[in-house]
Amino acid sequence: MAKHGLVRKVVGDLSFLDSSPFAKLLDTCVKSKSVFEARLVHARIIKTQFSSEIFIQNRLVDVYGKCGFLEDARKVFDHMQQRNTFSWNAVLGALTKFGALDEALNLFKCMPERDQCSWNAMVSGFAQRDRFEEALRFVVDMHSEDFVLNEYSFGSALSACAGLMDLSIGVQIHGLIAKSRYSLDVYMGSALVDMYSKCRVVASAQRAFDDMDVRNIVSWNSLITCYEQNGPAGKALEVFVRMMNCGIEPDEITLASVASACASLSAIREGLQIHARVMKHDKYRNDLVLGNALVDMYAKCRRVNEARLVFDRMPLRDVVSETSMVSGYAKASSVKAARLMFSNMMERNVVSWNALIAGYTQNGENEEAVRLFLLLKRESIWPTHYTFGNLLNACANLADLKLGRQAHTHILKHGFWFKSGEDSDIFVGNSLIDMYMKCGLVEDGRLVFERMLERDNVSWNAMIVGYAQNGYGTEALEIFREMLVSGERPDHVTMIGVLSACSHAGLVEEGRCYFQSMTIEHGLVPVKDHYTCMVDLLGRAGCLDEANNLIQTMPMEPDAVVWGSLLAACKVHGNITLGKYVAERLLEIDPLNSGPYVLLSNMYAELGRWKDVVRVRKQMRQMGVIKQPGCSWISIQSHLHVFMVKDKRHPHKKDIYLILKILTEQMKRVGYVPEADDDEPYEEESDSELILHSEMETAVDAAVG
Repeated sequence: MAKHGLVRKVVGDLSFLDSSPFAKLLDTCVKSKSVFEARLVHARIIKTQFSSEIFIQNRLVDVYGKCGFLEDARKVFDHMQQRNTFSWNAVLGALTKFGALDEALNLFKCMPERDQCSWNAMVSGFAQRDRFEEALRFVVDMHSEDFVLNEYSFGSALSACAGLMDLSIGVQIHGLIAKSRYSLDVYMGSALVDMYSKCRVVASAQRAFDDMDVRNIVSWNSLITCYEQNGPAGKALEVFVRMMNCGIEPDEITLASVASACASLSAIREGLQIHARVMKHDKYRNDLVLGNALVDMYAKCRRVNEARLVFDRMPLRDVVSETSMVSGYAKASSVKAARLMFSNMMERNVVSWNALIAGYTQNGENEEAVRLFLLLKRESIWPTHYTFGNLLNACANLADLKLGRQAHTHILKHGFWFKSGEDSDIFVGNSLIDMYMKCGLVEDGRLVFERMLERDNVSWNAMIVGYAQNGYGTEALEIFREMLVSGERPDHVTMIGVLSACSHAGLVEEGRCYFQSMTIEHGLVPVKDHYTCMVDLLGRAGCLDEANNLIQTMPMEPDAVVWGSLLAACKVHGNITLGKYVAERLLEIDPLNSGPYVLLSNMYAELGRWKDVVRVRKQMRQMGVIKQPGCSWISIQSHLHVFMVKDKRHPHKKDIYLILKILTEQMKRVGYVPEADDDEPYEEESDSELILHSEMETAVDAAVG
């Protein structure tokens, strides 16, 4: 108030010998951003001999421009009888600063003479408003007209390259900086790190950082953010530790980036340390971005209660905070809590919808995921590639072909081309392949694969695994060979698909070769799943001893899945000796699993060894093991029909059993011989029937004896 009063008093009471006091008063108005005071000074100037002086008129244009009153600045400029380059630059700077870029461009074209400041105003103005291509065009034109680029030119140019992810021009700008006197400038170094980071060239970002003689907090933040966003996230934590060891105090940007890196790594211990550091500084406690990063970190570490505590203590929240909580609840399998948070959101964006749809899919509530997608469409929310990826996963899990085809139609309408880039949508194509494969339509999956503009490792894996799961072993191996020719490197998932394909196709020797090639040719160390595939392959082919030897030489402890695969093979090939040994190993791992008992019991029954059947059944009762009855289901016209073993409850049971009888007779006529399986009648026989079998067996043994 005192400063404003002084301006009024000076303007009202004094006449000046020159215009410099008025210039100082106008500087005061700029600092206070008071256009009212500027107009008072302007009114007084008009009554003096300085009203037409170019110096004071330039100051008026400048003050109106810096206060954001572009119309006033333009009026003063338009009424000037004489103008110099400063006059033009003052208006130009105001127009570019406040986003009137088209008007600025017209003015720039009319300038009788341009200087370095004129060009920089255009470069920075267009870069700040995300019109990056035009900003770079100004840089090129500026350089071609032999204007020297300075730190402002270089800084804006690098910002534009980062925005466009234009590595080629970025490298050229870097070359110009290296030849200039700004090569060691700390701000240029930081801008280079940021540019390479946004272009996803992590090694170049690290080199630019290493070449800096002096670094500030911005330099360190740029490198930490580079690793946090591009990976590996663990390096972000390493750079943070280096920064601390160098005595640089982190700011809110540092802490938010490190918290995000902890979220990516699920590094809860380090995340807790960052939170503790935040709580020690009052200035950070209420920072929205940092608060959001902490909520997200706890949510991704599945510490949803801690995430909620941080969320509840935030004085300000936004859609990012609430979306992180939705995602956190979903990851913690609290889908109801996620839906409640979602329903209470004042503002939702497509990321919020995606988080909840993904939550339903991840928790097996696929029908609800589909319903939510339909609601999203009704509310005219524009879906993204993530939306469709989650929707297709739900369709695949439901094996709902009709809905999957509808989703495919939506994808085509939204113009997805399945290619990489800033918003890569390749994974949508991968999800489509997976959906068609899980619905059994391998040819449709193949068509999607062939029409993808670009493919990644997952695309090839989806085809190989899909073919293998549908029994097309030969086709799966052909796709694998095409993958190798294309230069794409196989991973562990690829080799699971390849070995499964060999198993389904009965290609034992090929399976052995591919298993050996994992380490020798592809540098992949086999894990438990690969051993399970090999045991299944050898077991199906009747190579039971080889399968058992492979299990014995596994570098890790064999689990129930591996032993279960061998036990099933023993049953198929009637090897009761090895089967008994394998069943004992399985029961050591899980004594309450009914599977080994049932398989062993059925194997004895097939051999007519009823005493052993009784013994196994008795052992089951003593251990308290309960055999869950087999169950199957089918959906007809949106109605789910569920059937249990020997089910007599269905209203159409007579028709169903009649059809089953007809089918069984037809199968027998073409040579089908029923075999005991997991739900064979032996399992369902009463104890009295089993005892009768056992007594008959004893009598036969005695007669033979």
